[in-house]
Amino acid sequence: MFLVPVNRNLSQLSRSLDRFFDDGLGLFNDTRDADAAALRSPLLDVTETEAAYTVKLDVPGVPKDAVKINIEGRRVTIDAEQSRDTEKKDGERVLYRERSVSRFSRSFTLPQEINQTESNAALEHGVLTLTLVKRTANGGTTLKVN
Repeated sequence: MFLVPVNRNLSQLSRSLDRFFDDGLGLFNDTRDADAAALRSPLLDVTETEAAYTVKLDVPGVPKDAVKINIEGRRVTIDAEQSRDTEKKDGERVLYRERSVSRFSRSFTLPQEINQTESNAALEHGVLTLTLVKRTANGGTTLKVN
């Protein structure tokens, strides 16, 4: 009896099928632009306390300055782009490349409006953590009739 290494072949087949569907079902010609960024929707977790929401997103390989966060009321939009290492050494040429530039984009609406000035964001080890402070209703004031 002998063993056949099927795991290696299955993983190659899986990658080939993924590329096949990602490339827009192009069978014979690759019409994809090499510099075009693949758009991805990052996975996220949202937790809540009485005072704030905490949102964690996976954005691997993205530098801090490439992350843009937009907050409008209850709507949060996050855009980030992973850059490609374009540095080449003398005499070096690319034979094969699977790693591409990725653009991450995600929008979601929270149940309560966000206080932008008190909220903050941190990026560490490819995980973006947003602490979004809930906007509190201002106490009522009395108005005198003149």
